Amino acid sequence: MTTELDKTFDPATIEAKWYSHWEESGAFRPERPDAEPFTIVNPPPNVTGSLHIGHALDNTLQDIVIRYERLRGKDALWVVGTDHAGIATQMVVERQLEERQDKRTNYSREEFVDKVWEWKAESGGTITNQLRRLGCSMDWSREQFTMDEHFTKAVLKVFVDLYNDGLIYRDKRLVNWDPKLKTAISDLEVEQQTIAGSFWHFKYPLADGVTLDNGQDFIEVATTRPETMLADMAVAVHPYDERYKSIVGKHVILPITGRRIPIVADEHADPELGSGAVKITPGHDFNDFEVGKRAGFAAADMLNMLDGNADVCQTADGLVPDEFIGLHRFKRDGEDGARELVVQRLKEQGYLIPHIAKTKKGEEVEHDAEARQIATPFGDRGGVVIEPWLTDQWYVNAAELAKKPIEAVRDGTIEIVPKSWEKTFFNWMENIQPWCVSRQLWWGHQIPAWYDDDGNVHVAMTEEEAQSKAGNGVKLSRDNDVLDTWFSSALWPFATLGWPEKTDLLEKHYPNDLLVSGFDILFFWDARMMMAGYFNTGQAPWPRLYLHGLVRAADGAKMSKSKGNVVDPLGLIDLYGADALRFFMAAMESQGRDIKMDEKRVEGYRNFATKLWNATRFCQSNGIGASSTLAAPEARLAANQWIIGEVQQTVEMLDAAMADLRFDAAANTIYQFTWSRFCDWYLELIKPVFAGDADSPAAVETRAVAGWALDNILVMLHPFMPFITEELWHALGARKYDLILAKWPNPRASVSKDATDAIDWVIDLTTNVRSAKNELGIPPGAKLAAFLPQASTLATSTIERSNAAIERLARLTPVTVGEAPAGAAMQVTAGSDVFIVPLEGIIDIEAEKARLSKALEASQKEAKSLEGRLSNANFVERAKPEAVEKAREDYAHHSAEAERLTAALARLG
Repeated sequence: MTTELDKTFDPATIEAKWYSHWEESGAFRPERPDAEPFTIVNPPPNVTGSLHIGHALDNTLQDIVIRYERLRGKDALWVVGTDHAGIATQMVVERQLEERQDKRTNYSREEFVDKVWEWKAESGGTITNQLRRLGCSMDWSREQFTMDEHFTKAVLKVFVDLYNDGLIYRDKRLVNWDPKLKTAISDLEVEQQTIAGSFWHFKYPLADGVTLDNGQDFIEVATTRPETMLADMAVAVHPYDERYKSIVGKHVILPITGRRIPIVADEHADPELGSGAVKITPGHDFNDFEVGKRAGFAAADMLNMLDGNADVCQTADGLVPDEFIGLHRFKRDGEDGARELVVQRLKEQGYLIPHIAKTKKGEEVEHDAEARQIATPFGDRGGVVIEPWLTDQWYVNAAELAKKPIEAVRDGTIEIVPKSWEKTFFNWMENIQPWCVSRQLWWGHQIPAWYDDDGNVHVAMTEEEAQSKAGNGVKLSRDNDVLDTWFSSALWPFATLGWPEKTDLLEKHYPNDLLVSGFDILFFWDARMMMAGYFNTGQAPWPRLYLHGLVRAADGAKMSKSKGNVVDPLGLIDLYGADALRFFMAAMESQGRDIKMDEKRVEGYRNFATKLWNATRFCQSNGIGASSTLAAPEARLAANQWIIGEVQQTVEMLDAAMADLRFDAAANTIYQFTWSRFCDWYLELIKPVFAGDADSPAAVETRAVAGWALDNILVMLHPFMPFITEELWHALGARKYDLILAKWPNPRASVSKDATDAIDWVIDLTTNVRSAKNELGIPPGAKLAAFLPQASTLATSTIERSNAAIERLARLTPVTVGEAPAGAAMQVTAGSDVFIVPLEGIIDIEAEKARLSKALEASQKEAKSLEGRLSNANFVERAKPEAVEKAREDYAHHSAEAERLTAALARLG
C-alpha cells in the first residue's frame, strides 16, 4: 500500500522521525552474528565540542562507508564516543567557576574532578546530539568515553607495560610550557605566528683580559629574547669561524649577573648570520638545549630563570639580581617586565649596541633595536606565547614505537589514501622526538606512579601494587600529573572493544577495517594509533587510512572565527536539510584536495532531492510502487531493457568508486543516473506507455521495471542521502524491512544490446538537437525537419521503431532518410550518424552569424589575456592562491565558450 507523498519536499519533517526510529529499532547495528565484520571508529570529538564543518565532512564520509557496508550485508560496527579533552574540559569548568567568582584551587583535586563530571552530565552531550542531526548511524548503544572505567584501566595498563619495557621514562628536558594553562603541551599543539618584534645586539665582555685578533675586548651577540640572558650558560661560535678560533675555550663575564660562561664551538652558530656568535640559554631554548648537551652541560645543571607563570625566579647559582625576581617575562598590565628591565640595564651599563637605521632622506637614526617580524610560538588553546621550560616530565620512546608503523606503511600492510601523504608520514616518523605525555592538570588519567621519600618511583596499576613494590611502611605520594589526552585516544581502535579483556567484540572487530581522518591529525592521532596498536596487540589497527582535506571558505581561505568566515553546518541543515549537506560533502571530496564551501551547491543538492521526490510522486500517480525482487524483472520494451542495463552499470561504477574511496566519483555516479538517466530520460520514455491501456502487458511490465529501478536508486543513494531515501522507500509500499537494512543491488540480468543501443542513440540525438537549438537561439519546443543522407543500420531500425519518441523528445519531424535540400542548415550527430536540419525561415542566418562571431571574439580575447597572465611566473608565484585559482577557472570557462561558439558557427556553414 503506497502512501501519497506531499506535494512539497520538506526535510525537517522527515529527519527527526527517521533518525529516532533507526536508533530505537537497533538498525545501526542489527544482529548479524555470522556476517562478515566491517568496523570503523570515529575520531572521538572533544566532549566540550560542537559540530563544525570539519566534523560534518569527516562524519559524513564515515557514514557513507558504514551505510554502504551495512547494505552489503556486513556486520557493520561504527564505534562512537567522545574524548575527555583534558585541557579543553578543564578550561570550560574553570571558566564557569570564574563566572561565579570561584576558582579551581578553592577545591581539592577530587572535588574539582567531581565538578567536571557534573558538567559532563549536564552539557557533555552537545556534539553527539548534533551528529544525530547529520544522520550518523553510529552504534550509540555502546557509546564510549575515554574516562570510562574500563577505558581508564586500559590506559593505566598501557602506561605500566610501556614503563616495564623501558619505553616510558622520566627525564628533565625542555617542554613547550603554556604559562596561562600552567601545563606542558606538545609540539603539535603549538601554533607559529609571525608578530612584530625586535632584534637587540649586546656586548658580552671577554674575561681575563682576552681580546679578539682585532683587539676587541667583547663578543657581540644578538637576540630577540634579551630577558633569557639572565640564564645564559655559554656563547657559541662556529668551529671554522676564523674570527673566534683564538677564544674558543675562553670565557665571557655575563652582564647583569656577572656569571662567568664559556665560549664553545658548535655548528649551530652561523658565521653568516649577524656577528656569528650566539648566546646559549639551554634552559629556555630548544636549539640551545642541544648545544648545551653537546657542550657537556647535564640537563640537571641547566639554569632555569622562570617559574610556571613565566615570572622570573632565582637561578640555581643565585646570580639573578633581586630587582628582577618576580617580574613577568614581558610587559603585563602596563608594567615593564624582565625584557624591558634587562634592555634598560644593559643600555645604562654600556652593553647595548644600538641599531643605526636610515630615513627616507638618508639621515642616520639610532634605535635600541632593529624592528623585525618574528615567528613566535603560541599555545593553540591558552593563546599566549609558549615558553621553552626545563622540567621533569614523562616521555615515551616514540622512535622505538614508530619502527613497526613505518615498516607497515612501507610494505603496504597499512595503505595511506591518498598515497601522496606517505612522504609526510615518513618524514615525521623517521625524525620523531620523544613524546612528552605528562600534563600538569587535574582532569584526566592520573599517572600511575608513586614516589617514596628518597625519590624512587614505583609504577603500578594501583596504589596497593605500588606499596607492595616499595615495601610495607614506606610512605608514598602519587604523581600529580595526568596523561596527554592523545595518549588515551591512541588506544581507541581496541580499548573501545573491551581490550585488554579478550571479548567477542574485540575478537571479531579488531583490527578495524578503515580509518577516516582529517590530514591535520595524522600525527596527533593516526600515527599514534599505529604505534599503540602494534605495541599492545601486535597488529596494525586498520589496513587503510583515508585522509581528507579541510573545508575552506568560498574564496579558499582557511575558516576562522577571527576572520568571520566560519560556516555552521547546523545552519545549513536548517536551510537545506541534512541530505543536501551530506551530498555536497561527498561530491566535493576529491582525494588530496581541500573543499571550498559553496552554499549554492548545497542548495543545488536540495533541488536534486526535490527532483527525486517529484519523480517518485509521478511514479505513484502511474501505479508504480515497491518492487518485490532483487533481480531485474523480465523486460521486452527497449526503454525497460535500457534502464535495467543502466542500473547494472551504475552499480558496477558505484562499487568501483567505493572500493577506491573516491567519494566524489561515487556521488557523481548516482547523481547522474538518478537525475539524467532515470528522471529526465527513462520517465520521459515511458510516459506514452501509461497514456493507453493501464492493464496492457507493456504497462504491467513498465510498472514492474520502473518500481524496481526506483528501488535500486533509493538503495544506492541511501548512504549519501539517508533521510529522503528512507521516506520514499516506505511511501512506495509496504516493506518487510527499513531501507537502512535493505540489500545492495544485484540486478543479475541480461539485456538486448540492440535495444539499449537504440535508446542511447535517441538520447544522443535529442541531447545534441537541444544543444544546437540553445546555441542558435531556436525555441526548445520548435519542431524541425531533419534529413539523414547516409543512415547506419542502427539509425534505420530506430527511426522505423521509435519515430514517435524521436518526434516527442528531439522535436524532429519529419525525419527523412535521404539528401537534404540546398540552403542554410545545421548539422547534428547521433552516434556516427549526421543529420542535416534546414534553417531557412527558422532563424535570421546572417544576424545569428554576426551575434556568434561577436561573442566568439570576446571570449577568445578574454581567454588570451588570462593565458598570458597565467604564463607569467610572477603572477602565479606571488598572487594570492585564490586569485590564481580564479584566473584558471575563468580561463577554462572562456576557452570552453570559444569552442562552443566556434562549433555553433560551423553548424551554420
